[in-house]
Amino acid sequence: MPLVTSTEMFKKAYEGGYAIGAFNVNNMEIIQGIVEAGKLEHAPLILQVSSGARKYANPIYLTKMVEAAVEESGLPICLHLDHGDTYELCKDCVDKGFTSVMIDASKHSFEENIKITKNVVEYAHDHGVVVEAELGRLAGVEDAVNVSAKDSSYTDPDQVQEFVTKTGVDSLAIAIGTSHGAYKFSGEPKLRFDILEEVGERLPGFPIVLHGASSVPQYLTDQINEYGGDMPGARGVPEEMLRRAASMAVCKINIDSDIRMAVTATLRKYFKENPSHFDPRQYLGPARNAVTEIVRHKLVNVLGCNGKA
Repeated sequence: MPLVTSTEMFKKAYEGGYAIGAFNVNNMEIIQGIVEAGKLEHAPLILQVSSGARKYANPIYLTKMVEAAVEESGLPICLHLDHGDTYELCKDCVDKGFTSVMIDASKHSFEENIKITKNVVEYAHDHGVVVEAELGRLAGVEDAVNVSAKDSSYTDPDQVQEFVTKTGVDSLAIAIGTSHGAYKFSGEPKLRFDILEEVGERLPGFPIVLHGASSVPQYLTDQINEYGGDMPGARGVPEEMLRRAASMAVCKINIDSDIRMAVTATLRKYFKENPSHFDPRQYLGPARNAVTEIVRHKLVNVLGCNGKA
């Protein structure tokens, strides 16, 4: 089975009231951990690569490892560019075998966002690749994304029809109160389900995406602190809110911070207990297992896409 686009995944997710997990990948162990969870839960997967991951691991290495994951697992897997900020970056990923790209031109004016997105859509569609875009701006910091609270903005439902119609985009990331990064809410996090509902009414059947939707379990921050860290308590989006969003128009939920925390917590624990070990297989193996554990939890309890491959 070759890499697939997200088109069929999203169609089934919208009709079934669940969402597909889009998990950020940076190396072999993270890819293996995620895919093992997908195999155990028989779930479709989106493996996504940020611009930071491209610089760290080289897009050719990442593409070949994801292709190997498809061959080994037999799962429907989509390879997606997360937060591409230029036409050139999106084009390069299309040319290198990605089956989905995101063009994030949300920092520009509404008109410029449409123009840039439309150019990416035209090139990607000519090569059989689907495109995600963003309308509204999420606060937070993650890789190349850095938006202050004062510069963030909710998505305006009055703009979504015009944006989708003029760009021809295949899915749309909206801002309803989620935030990039792990520790992001000073008060109780709240999602604007009224905005999500109105967007769904204006774009019936159209797949919506949530970024910044990690909800790091408290046990991970406790484990990091126990073994030499200094992390505040995790205050991500409550999982019941994410599950509600997945039952509505949201067909893709991005998950990154949970995976980073699972790896970090495992490594700190391992080295505290085994300070003289130096074989990478001895500590990356448990980290890989921790990724599988957290991803299985998300597939079943948050996304609801287990058994949908």
